[in-house]
Amino acid sequence: MKESDLLISHRDDVYFIKVSGRANFEYAVPLRELARTLENFRCVRMDMSECLAMDSTFMGVLSMIGLKAKRSGAQVELVNASEFLTKLLRDLGVTKLFTFVTETEGTAPEYDSAAKKADLLTTAETVTEAHESLVEADQANAAKFDQVIAFSKQDVERLKKERDDSQK
Repeated sequence: MKESDLLISHRDDVYFIKVSGRANFEYAVPLRELARTLENFRCVRMDMSECLAMDSTFMGVLSMIGLKAKRSGAQVELVNASEFLTKLLRDLGVTKLFTFVTETEGTAPEYDSAAKKADLLTTAETVTEAHESLVEADQANAAKFDQVIAFSKQDVERLKKERDDSQK
């Protein structure tokens, strides 16, 4: 991930996110951190106009944010998401978590880079939580992602053990 591929800004209880390129598990890590800290927000507004594709981990973290917004009465707006991106989300049954917005012009907020290299344990935890969120959002996803969840949980346990062993 380049430093400018995922940008985040916050102003007046609204979070602005800009996604460029292929949104994958690397993008998901800083997005998961945002999801964990979201409180007292009205909206997460994500500019998808330069996003080419999304993997299931990214879509899972996006769903995590959508579920949190739904529980708190906030909304998640996906701005200028292509038909391809919309179809990916539709196929996972999670479009109900988002409002799709088309804009031709807008004032871009000043973004901060969200790029940071995550360690393997954080990445494995992100993969697990993201896929669990996809299942929470639509139970039909359980059959698609049960093995991914099981393998990523094994990775988390293995990486925790390796970390603990190295600290002895």
